Amino acid sequence: MDTQTLLYIMTAFVVIAGLSLLLQLGMLVGIYRSAKATENRVATLVPKIEAIVPKLEALTPKVDGILTSSQAIVDQSRQHILDIVIKTNEVLDSSKRQLARIEDVVNDASGRAKVQLEHAELVLDDTMSRAHQTVAMVHNGISRPLREIQGVTAAIRATVAFLAQGSRPTPDAATHDDEMFI
Repeated sequence: MDTQTLLYIMTAFVVIAGLSLLLQLGMLVGIYRSAKATENRVATLVPKIEAIVPKLEALTPKVDGILTSSQAIVDQSRQHILDIVIKTNEVLDSSKRQLARIEDVVNDASGRAKVQLEHAELVLDDTMSRAHQTVAMVHNGISRPLREIQGVTAAIRATVAFLAQGSRPTPDAATHDDEMFI
């Protein structure tokens, strides 16, 4: 696999992980806001309910049964509110842990990507040096002997041409070009 392709794939996964983190962050902010809104609404209702309880006790002793049940409902409501607050805090803590884990994963992936890029660079440098050595070996092993053989062949041709020519031509037999060099 090409290192550039690997880099694009890793970048895509990092972007996807980042987008999922942002999505989780948005969801957690929404949960936090709804929990705070619920807590604020209940907090405004608690004083009103507590203010009504003494008035109901003063009205009539028949209302005692109703008051005790109302008190139980208020206590249950407080317990439910407390449970909601605790669960909201647990969700926030869980999201913080997940964000820390994702950050560790992203850091680990970045570190590994750097190591892989360095490794790829070393492999590329090694390949280039080996290619250079191969070219040098071809030059020394093939090109030089071919040039030497070509030189020896030219020398043999010149010798054969000289020997085949026999004696020197007489000046009468010299051509116009030969006269220029004489």
